[in-house]
Amino acid sequence: MSEPAMDPETRSGGCHCGRVRFTARGAFGAAISCNCSICGKRGHWLAFVPARDFELEQGADSLSDYQFNHRRIHHLFCSTCGVGSFGRGTAPDGSAMVAVNVRCLDDVDLAAVTVTPYDGRSA
Repeated sequence: MSEPAMDPETRSGGCHCGRVRFTARGAFGAAISCNCSICGKRGHWLAFVPARDFELEQGADSLSDYQFNHRRIHHLFCSTCGVGSFGRGTAPDGSAMVAVNVRCLDDVDLAAVTVTPYDGRSA
């Protein structure tokens, strides 16, 4: 990718050890970098897709769920390698969404991703 991909594309990704694998359809040329208490420590770059555009292909039995504060977001991570490749939650309009960690997509050119800071710490 030489320019940020803003058109929807289907990409595969997963955790470090390979137990968790998924495909997602979305615009992955842009992501947010949130500074909330968990995202700031994990270093995620997040792109959001409707839940209908996300398919967990393998590893449901390897996922652990961490929730805190209002418990609205399911911060999922592989119980073997500890990588959080995606999370589940609800979009502002009430629809189910998935936050994909762009860093966990296969063969993504991170230098081509437009990253926008988000002040989740104050939200």
